[in-house]
Amino acid sequence: MRSPVLLVVAHGSRDPRHAAAVHALVRRVRAARPGLRVETGFLDFNLPSVQGVLESLAAEGVEDVVALPLLLTRAFHAKADIPAVLRDAPPRLRIRQAEVLGPSPLLMAGLERRLYEAGLSPADKSSTGVVLASAGSTDPEAIAVIAAIAREWRHTGWCAVRPAFASASLPRTEDAVRELRAFGCRRVAVAPYVIAPGRLPDRIAAGAREAGADVLAEVLGPSPELAELLLRRYTAALGAGQLTAA
Repeated sequence: MRSPVLLVVAHGSRDPRHAAAVHALVRRVRAARPGLRVETGFLDFNLPSVQGVLESLAAEGVEDVVALPLLLTRAFHAKADIPAVLRDAPPRLRIRQAEVLGPSPLLMAGLERRLYEAGLSPADKSSTGVVLASAGSTDPEAIAVIAAIAREWRHTGWCAVRPAFASASLPRTEDAVRELRAFGCRRVAVAPYVIAPGRLPDRIAAGAREAGADVLAEVLGPSPELAELLLRRYTAALGAGQLTAA
């Protein structure tokens, strides 16, 4: 019996780096699970669109799809945009909507990987404050999740961890960097809690530079931890057995 197709649903961006990072991540997922068909669809700005991919799959005779939001928090896109697109899918498709990616210990491991790649080492943790810098949201649930992740991450040995947001919410990255300096951390690192490059990640980087952060990590991108997390969310969606009405 053929496994349901995994459809990775990305936001999309006018910035070509965004789509490039998404495609690189999907290639890593395919390499990790060679027998699984993995497709990519974008909500906006990029092609193929989610609707276009769903129509193509239906035309091929595919019946089962797991739609996985490439999102770190459960905010507007996961609650409204994606369900709306899936409801308009061809009726022959049985679609499960997987959970968003965050929170997860794998994401925290991916963040630490990026910090170590940027020059830190595990020995630096106790003297380093970290800014957990996300894109931001007007959804209180999403903001609360970011704050909870920062509190949990602090207990893994960092000097301190503060959340920050590139839009919609406060504090900004530069303010969080300055707060950690005032707190007494010997060095300050900024860890972007975002998947792909774009306007808001650039804003995070600009805030880090403006406030003189010692370390600026790369976005999560096609990290092995993120690829593994996608596969785990896919498997969990199959186990849940809940279908999205098309």
